[in-house]
This record gives sequence, C-alpha cells and structure tokens, in this order.
Amino acid sequence: MRTPPGVALPLAVLLYALTGHAQPPPKQAVPPPADLPPGVSPVLWKLAVPEGAAPTPERVSLGQKLFNDKRLSVDDSTSCSTCHDEKFGFTDGKPVSEGVKAQKVTRNSPTILNAMFNASQFWDGRAATLEDQAKLPILNPREMGQPNPEAVVAKVKAIPEYQAEFRKVFNRDVNYDDLAAAIGAFERTLYSGNARFDRFIMGDAKALNDSERRGWALFNGKGRCNTCHAGNVVSPLFSDQKFHNIGIAAHKQDFVKMAREALKVVRTGDEKQIDELALQTNFSELGRFLVTKQENDVGAFKTPTLRNIGITGPYMHDGSLTTLWDVMDHYNKGGVANPYLDGGMQRLGLTEGEIDDVVAFLFTLTDERFASQGTKRLAEQRARKGQRPERDTAVAMGKKGNLGDLAPNPDLDVKNPAAIGVYGTEASVKPASTKKP
Repeated sequence: MRTPPGVALPLAVLLYALTGHAQPPPKQAVPPPADLPPGVSPVLWKLAVPEGAAPTPERVSLGQKLFNDKRLSVDDSTSCSTCHDEKFGFTDGKPVSEGVKAQKVTRNSPTILNAMFNASQFWDGRAATLEDQAKLPILNPREMGQPNPEAVVAKVKAIPEYQAEFRKVFNRDVNYDDLAAAIGAFERTLYSGNARFDRFIMGDAKALNDSERRGWALFNGKGRCNTCHAGNVVSPLFSDQKFHNIGIAAHKQDFVKMAREALKVVRTGDEKQIDELALQTNFSELGRFLVTKQENDVGAFKTPTLRNIGITGPYMHDGSLTTLWDVMDHYNKGGVANPYLDGGMQRLGLTEGEIDDVVAFLFTLTDERFASQGTKRLAEQRARKGQRPERDTAVAMGKKGNLGDLAPNPDLDVKNPAAIGVYGTEASVKPASTKKP
C-alpha cells in the first residue's frame, strides 16, 4: 500500500523502537519487492529486513527446500512445514504441535505469515530474529530432535545437493548460521496483506457487508479489540507486539506457586533451556516470565497478529479455544481472574448479535489466496456455535462479578470507524448500517 504523507518517519521510529533501539536504522539500499500487497507498507518492509539479509532468489530457493525437508529432523519425520503448513495459513491446525515420534509440545503453532515484521519471535519472545527462531525447533527434543548444531551440519553436508548449493549461495561449506539464514530468507517472502479488509480500507465500499462493517466499528469501540490489535498505519499487523496476561492459563495453573518454583530453575539468557521449559514442561504457562524473570510477565504471551485469524485456529498459546466465538466469549467476560491479569481485561458486555458481527469482521482479514479455506473454516466454526465452554453471559453483562464499566461505543451516526480510509485517513466509504438484519 502507499504510505500516506507524513507517516513514514513516525512509522519508522515506532517500529524500530519496538526492537529496542533508540536511533533510526541506517538507510538500506535494497528496495522492497514490487509485489507487496496493500496491507504491507514498503517502509515496514525496509525496517524489517536487516542489512545483508535481503531475501535473494538463491537464498529463498535454498531456504524453501530446507523449510520443507524432513531430513533436518533426527529421524526424517518432521520439517518446519510440518507445523507451518500453507493450507492452514502456515500453522498446523492442531491445539498444540507434534514433532518427532509424535511427541506433543505445550504450545500452539503460530503462523509465520508476516513473522518477518515481528519485534520478537515465539509466543514468549524468546528469539529476537527469524534466524534465531529457525535454529531452535531443529534442536528441541520434542520438535525436530537433533542433539546439537554439529549433528545438523554433518547430516546436511552429507547430502550432495545441499553441499553444492550452500557453496553456490554462500561461497562456503554448510554451517548452522547459513542454514538459518536461508530459512529466514524464505520466511521473509511469506507476507500477507491482501484481504477483503484491505480493499475496503483502500476505498472499496462493497468489500465488506453490513455485518462486517458493524464488526469493524465494534472492534474499535465497545469491543476494545483495537487496544492490543489496532489496525492502522503504524500497526498494519493488528498486533501491539507486546505481552499480556489475559487469563488463558489461569484455567489450570497456580501462577504464584509456579513462578516461585521457576525462579529456582530458570537461567536467564540460556536460550536452549528456556526453549525446552517452554515446550516440554508446565512452566510453559508462565509465558514471558521464562525469558525475563520479571513478575509482571507471569502468564503473559505475545499479542498475535489477527491477519488470517479465521484459518489459523485453534487459538491462544495453548490452542485451548476452538472457534472465534470462544475467543470472543473469553474476552466478553473479562478473561479469567488471576493475580497477574492484564489491567485492560474487563467485561465487554457484547450481545450475541454483536459477537457475531465482530467474528464476521475478523474473517475479512483472511488473505484472498486463502479465500476458499476461509469459507470452509467459517462454516465449521458456525456449526459449533452451540458449544460455548467459555460463555458466561451473566458476567459479561454485569449481572454478577465486578469487572469494570463498559467501554463507550461510537455513535455511528456521528463518527463510524467503518468510514475511515487508509489506516487512519478519511475515505469516501459508505457508512455501515446501524440496523440489525
């Protein structure tokens, strides 16, 4: 998309700040791809690609082969694509992922679409870059099971095609850093931003129907979704890139006791230990705390992107919510109380019709290349609307409990978020109907 005048510098400053740097990055000579979709800013792309890490065709080709090659695992059973399958929006469609010997981990597989724009990787942010992220699953005992980088390199070097291709691409023998660099290059081609919502926000009034436009208004108003999932020029990914305790793990864990135990065990900065604790133990539910050992991070997980959310369920870090109706029910009642619950978690008071409208809007964030999957998943989720384990209407509507006041809902006759244009600029879009069907 074309970035509106005057927003390029603020976008650069904000996004670079998210990575922990105080000064803007040096200018890069590599231009963004010509095929960027409307929902991906060229400014964002430039900021997200480190100097020297541009996805050249040669690196991308090698990285794609490695990404799909089960021989990288210890028993030739599992590849990166096992848990990041394109037909599931580059997830695996399971509550938690499975690796070698059918071993389950404790986390849900997040999409890697637009992962190149993340300020950190994994649900708990334990990896800083795509390259760091690519290395860890290969060595995790429950994922790809390799004992160490040397074993991976030896196995890849023994495959003649790889030996030749690494020399061609990197002008040296196979090594673990280059292997991760190639996979990272491929993943930097996996961006997404060509959904019906993008057509709508660019001025196509017919791209969304009345229910979906009402959902967009609720998303920005009474539903308060935009608090963490804002969609605008500085956040086209619908994620604040921060970590929040929204009460998911509180269903099953005593956070206080677990945090005390973890303090005795966790070695801050030990990436491999943190990776194994996150995927193999009950400490997984401590989330960001494993990385920082800071009490305010107990049970906190990264805000995921909402792009393609309709096809990337089950939802949450543990895959415990099956449908987007379940997700809305969880938020509608204000989450699950626990000592570390994020202060923004309060009841929403959404009616059933309003929940339907928000879910309808969320499905408009599905990229057009996944349109058929989106239609199928929506039908599957609608069929489960009668099964709502997270629903608590009395709490959501304030008839019991004390979870705060409702957020103000915008007066659609005065200012309708569905009439806002390119991520925050005015556009001539027909206002959403306020009438229920």
